[in-house]
This record gives sequence, structure tokens and C-alpha cells, in this order.
Amino acid sequence: YRLMAALNAHLPGDVRVMSAEAAPIGFFPRHHAVAKRYVYKIQEGPAADPFLLDRAWHQYGKAPLDSMAQAAAHLVGEQDFSSFRAAECSAKTAVRIIFKVDLVERGPALDLVFEGNRFLMHQVRIMTGTLVDVGRGRKSPDSVAEILMERDRRRSGISAPAQGLYMDQVWYQRRWGIGEPSPWP
Repeated sequence: YRLMAALNAHLPGDVRVMSAEAAPIGFFPRHHAVAKRYVYKIQEGPAADPFLLDRAWHQYGKAPLDSMAQAAAHLVGEQDFSSFRAAECSAKTAVRIIFKVDLVERGPALDLVFEGNRFLMHQVRIMTGTLVDVGRGRKSPDSVAEILMERDRRRSGISAPAQGLYMDQVWYQRRWGIGEPSPWP
């Protein structure tokens, strides 16, 4: 409790430590993660909700989920995501595994849920921008497969704003006994 209170006293108001526990010696959170879940929150409608400013990306109207879901299916699997990485990304390889992409509609809110083994710099934000382009009719669902094959960042969509992105879950190697077991191998 004292450690959480001390950490939270030094963190900005929009970042909070909700629990803390001792980790085994030799455990490195970044290196021992086997999967992560990111959620990108989109708020749809005629006007931006003032309570969601800086917490979701507002989009006017409503995007057709069927075309976005078709496009998202192309992102699943092990592939080279060079088209979805920031220019300043320093990863040695752009090959990543996306286990699942879900589109969760809750009234005027749309959550894009990405689960994968690891992600490139701005990858989730660029995939989100591309899926929004599909939903708005600026790109076809099948263009996502072409974008992946071309490995050219200029072909994908914009980077969605950072304020809609949330890291929701990290799963670690079982041997460390930290958190719930990964649903992914």
C-alpha cells in the first residue's frame, strides 16, 4: 500500500498504480511478456462527448462495423507489419503475431481490441486509423491485405490520436507465476 501511494503521488493524474506485489528475482516485465491487449476507444456521434475529451477519438456519424471487421480479419496472424510501424521505430524486425482483433460496440462507443505477442511503435494507432478509413469508405476491407503485403507505411491510414489508446492487459510467461495465464501459446 505504501509503495502504491508513493508511486501515485509522483505520477500524472491520468496514470495510476492499482496494485503492486513483489516480483521474483530475475523477472523483467518487458522481456517476459508473452502477450498484450490494447484497447482503442472511439466515440461516435454528431458531437464529441465532453466527458470523453482526451479519453477517446471522436468520429462523426457511425462506421459500418461489417466492413471494419472484414478488414480487421486481415491483421490476424503472424506477418510483417512494416506498413503499420512508425518511422522512428527501432525494432529489429516488424514481424509480429496478432492473435485477435475484436470490435466491441457499446452504444455510441466502439472499442477496437487488439491482442498480440508484441507490438511495434504506434502499430495499434496506425491499425486503428486504417480501420477507421475502411469504416468511412476511404479504403476497402481487402485493401488491408494489400497494405500488409506492400510493407509501405505511406499506404496505411493515419496514426489515431494517442488519447484513445489503453494498454489493458499483459500476460507473462507461466514460470513467473504473475497474473492470469495467457490464453495464447
